[in-house]
Formats: sequence, C-alpha cells, structure tokens
Amino acid sequence: MTKRDYYEVLEVSRDVSDKEIKGAFRTLARKNHPDKNPDDPDSESRFKEIQEAYAVLSNADQRRRYDMFGHEQPGGNPFGSGGFQGVNISMEDLFNGGFESFFSNFFSGATQRGARMSRGHDVLAHHRIPFEMLQNGGEREVELELLEACEDCGGNGAASPAAISSCAPCGGEGRITQTRKVGPFLQQMVSDCPHCMGDGRIIDKPCSACRGDGRQTRSRKLRFSVPPGVRDGTRLRMSGKGEPAHGGRGRAGDLYIQLAVDDHEWFERDGADLLMALPLGYPELLLGTTVELPHTDDEPLRIVVPAGSRPGDTLLIGGRGLPHRRMRGRGDITVLLKMHVPQKPSKETKKQVEALREKLSILEDDVEDEVRREARERRRNR
Repeated sequence: MTKRDYYEVLEVSRDVSDKEIKGAFRTLARKNHPDKNPDDPDSESRFKEIQEAYAVLSNADQRRRYDMFGHEQPGGNPFGSGGFQGVNISMEDLFNGGFESFFSNFFSGATQRGARMSRGHDVLAHHRIPFEMLQNGGEREVELELLEACEDCGGNGAASPAAISSCAPCGGEGRITQTRKVGPFLQQMVSDCPHCMGDGRIIDKPCSACRGDGRQTRSRKLRFSVPPGVRDGTRLRMSGKGEPAHGGRGRAGDLYIQLAVDDHEWFERDGADLLMALPLGYPELLLGTTVELPHTDDEPLRIVVPAGSRPGDTLLIGGRGLPHRRMRGRGDITVLLKMHVPQKPSKETKKQVEALREKLSILEDDVEDEVRREARERRRNR
C-alpha cells in the first residue's frame, strides 16, 4: 500500500509552522485514539499513521530531509528496518500536554549512536460476557498466561551486569552503515548488525532462569471494565499490559481483550435496538392480551397486544432497548406477533374449532375480495 504524504496525514500545508503541526497532531490524535473508538478496528492504524507523521514533521532535521526526499530518503527508513512501531500515548497525555517527550528521542544523537529501542508484542485474549451485561456494563476478571520481565535478571537476559558487553563490530550501535557507489553518487545503507541482531549488546553468560530471553511466562489476574452497550467483537485495550520488550530495553506492548457476547434466549440485537417474536394463539390476537416477560434491566417487560391484531404486526416499545454507545438514552424493542398453531390438537379441540369454522372463516365467494383488500392495505403501508 502506498504511504500517504505526512502533511496530508496531519491535514496541514507544507508551509505550516511547528506550533500548527503540534495543534493538528493533538486534534487528530484525540479524534482517532483507539480508546475513543473501541468499535472501530481501523482506529489503531490511523492513530499510528498520525504518530509517525508527527514524529518526522516535529523534528526540524527530519522534516528538512522529508521535504527534500519524501519517503525515499538516503539511508533508508529513519526509524530503522523495523519501521515506526508506534508510541503508547493515553488520552490523558493528549489533554494535559507533555506528549512531546514521547517523540523527542526518536532522532536524537543518543538514539542514532545507540541501539534501537524496541517494543514488546501486543497480546490478544478472548473473553465471553453474558448478554445481560450489555445493559449496565460491569467489572470482569481474567487470568492469563503472559510474558513478564524475568525477576532474576530484571529483564536484561544476563546472569549479571558484568556478563553484558558492547558489540564490537557495530560499536554498540546495533546498526551498521555500508557505503556503496551508485553511478556518480555514494549511497549509505543502514541495517541491523548481524552479530548482535540489532541489540548493540553481547551477552557472554545468559540468565539461567530465562535462558537469556529476559522474559518468563507467569499467570496474571487482570480486571477490566465492560462499558454498557458494547458490541460483539469489541476489543478493549489495556496499555502496557502486553509482552515486555526483548532485553528489557523498550516499552511493553498492549493487551487487547476481544469480547464475545452470549446470545439472549429470545432477543436479537440491532445496535441499541432489540427484536423479538411473540407467538400468540388466535384468541389472544382476536381479543387482545397483556404479556409480561423478564428483561435485561431487571424490570418486567410489559407487552400490550391490542384486540384485532394479526400475525406479522409489530409493536414498538420505546426506550427499553440497550444503552446507546455514543449518546444518551436507550434503544427500542420491536415485537413481531406470530400465530401459534397447535401441531397435534386433540379430537375435542378439532371438534370445537370445526363448530366455529362457519363463523370465523371467509366465505368462498368473498376470498377474491379479501385478497384485493389485503393487497391495497399492504401497499398503503409501504
């Protein structure tokens, strides 16, 4: 996929000031933050794209190089072979300020001269919740087997600090620079050091507990909140609860908990609205009735069926559905009336119905007129 222009990503012109770049980033980051868009699976990629654009355009040297070369800069990707990994910024950081510190070290001399900081992998866990929890939300607890920093080595993977030495071939940078001639030009290529695999360190004696990985798997209990009206498949993000970075040098990944909502006994869901079918006998449809059912809000659901109702009619019960996710109030309940026909009526029942046939049936001569009337009424109600 073609990479978008950084100025286009931040929705600013090329002659924009540093202050305007910062303001544009803050506005777009708030709007597209994954925590603010839990139902949008694309918000995370948009948020990361906005971060990358700001990281480059907020740095004077990198912005100058980008204006000159675009995305195809000499020396390759300024973020290294792994590309931009994203920054863990909360909504609170965006509102209170101070988020600049997250980006200040990307292209600093320390970063360019030292090994690249890594980021732990994100973790995805699945969790089922009962349908009734959609009404008010609630707290849930999960127990997961997750990687954590090794307690024995503190996450650095070495038996002791003395067992760690700087990688000689790359001078501890984690990257090597090769210069080659392309026509009349000299082109510099930067890649991970093959001796230390981009870490910048050599571990002479690995930690025996984690075997040099710096991480161990442990069981961990985590509590999280389920918001009211959440959708099936929603992913809840827990920042920094994913896998720790390799070697303890970098930020931990995030933990995503994907929710699966159990089916209700009779409700189907359409956003905040609920739909159900209500089977009734002919007497109830003809004479009317009132039905009460238990409901997800712990208040009985009272369905008043008017006399003369027909199979296929719908009743609307306003404000008794699920909470809206992005506005106040609740959705509605639509009740579809259906005719319940006994599958194995007794002989006595058949005899009683037969006695009423003449009074309840449509005469043969009137069938055609009734068909026309039904068609006119159906078209009128479109």
